[in-house]
Amino acid sequence: MDEAAGDLKQALPIVCDNVQIHVEVHQKSNSTAKKEDIRMSVLKLLNRHNIVFGDYKWTEFDDGFLNSNVQSVSVVDTELKLKERQPIDLSKSSLSLHIFHLNEEGPSSENLEEENEDIVAANHWVLPAGPPGTGKTSLCKALAQKLTIRLSHRYRYGQLIEINSHSLFSKWFSESGKLVTKMFQKIQELIDDKDALVFVLIDEVESLTAARSAFQAGTEPSDAIRVVNAVLTQIDQIKRYPNVVILTTSNITEKIDMAFVDRADIKQYIGPPSAAAIFRIYLSCLEELMKCQIIYPRQQLLTLRELEMIGFIENNVSRLSLVLKEISRRSEGLSGRVLRKLPFLAHALYIQSPSVTMTTFLQALSLVVDKQFEERKKLANCI
Repeated sequence: MDEAAGDLKQALPIVCDNVQIHVEVHQKSNSTAKKEDIRMSVLKLLNRHNIVFGDYKWTEFDDGFLNSNVQSVSVVDTELKLKERQPIDLSKSSLSLHIFHLNEEGPSSENLEEENEDIVAANHWVLPAGPPGTGKTSLCKALAQKLTIRLSHRYRYGQLIEINSHSLFSKWFSESGKLVTKMFQKIQELIDDKDALVFVLIDEVESLTAARSAFQAGTEPSDAIRVVNAVLTQIDQIKRYPNVVILTTSNITEKIDMAFVDRADIKQYIGPPSAAAIFRIYLSCLEELMKCQIIYPRQQLLTLRELEMIGFIENNVSRLSLVLKEISRRSEGLSGRVLRKLPFLAHALYIQSPSVTMTTFLQALSLVVDKQFEERKKLANCI
C-alpha cells in the first residue's frame, strides 16, 4: 500500500489544498483526557500524515497518547468538497475537529402506563451512540448522530426518541389520544433542556397516515383518527423549538397522508444501494472478518477513490480491489440488509476452513451473489 501511494504521488503531483475538512475523533469510553490535549495530538498526527486520498480512518497510531485515549480519527465527507478526485493536503486545509465519546448503554424504553399495563411507546437513545447501519431508519439515526457530533459546540449532547407508531393505537381505543399526549409530554421535558439537541423519529409513518384514509372510507374507528390528529397537533407544537429535528420514514409512499407530507421541509427517496455504496458495505464486512482472522493473512484493499487513481498499477492489492468492485456491480438491486448477510453466507456455504485467504473469500462471495439472484428469480416465478 505504501509503495502504491508513493507511485501515486509521482503520477499525480497536483495536490488539493485550501478546503475545509471535517475530522471526527472518537475518544475511548474509558479515556478521561482533556479534549484540548487530544486535539493537539490529533493535529500532530495529521501534520505527520498530511496527504490523504479522500475519506480516511486511523485506528492505529504511532503515538502512545492517542493509542491510550482515541479509538479512531476519521477524515470524512471529502466527496462533498471536491468534484474531481484529487489528493488533499491536510496541512494546507482548514480543519474542523469534532471530538466525541460514544454512549454505550444502548436505548432505554419509554413506557406509558395504562390499565395496569406498560405500553412501549418509544425507544430513547443518548447520542452519539454507536455505528449506524444502512436502511432508511439507520440513515435517520446516522443523521442524528452526525448532527450531534457536528453541533457539539452548541449542544452538549443529543437525544433520539424513536416512536413506535403501532403502539400508539392502544387496545383501549378511547385512551389512545391520551397516550399520545403523555408521550409528547415526556419529549417536551427533553426539549426544555437547551443543552440537548432532540431528534424525534417516527418510523413507518404510513401506519398512522393510513388511519386517516381508512376513517374517511368508513373502515376505521373514529378513535384512530383522533390518534393521528393528536400526533399532528403535537408535532406542530414541538417543531417550533430550535433544538428539535423531526424525522419520519415510510416503505409505502403512496399511503402517506398529505397532512404529513405538507409538514416536511425535506422529502428524500432512498433507493437500493448503488454499486459504490455496496463496495463500501463489503469493504467494512471484509475488514471485520480480517480483524477476527477469518480472512488471513490480512490484505489491505483499496477504496474506490484510490482504485480509480492507481488502478493502472499492477499488483495484488489493485487486482483484489478490482474483483471486489466487479462483485459490487453485480450486487446492484440487493438491499443493505441482504448485502450485510452475504459475507456470512459466503463463508457458511462455500468455505470449509476456519480461515481463508482474501482471494478464496472473494470467490465465495461472488458465488453467493449469483445464488442470491437465482433464488430471487425462482421465487418471482413461483408467485
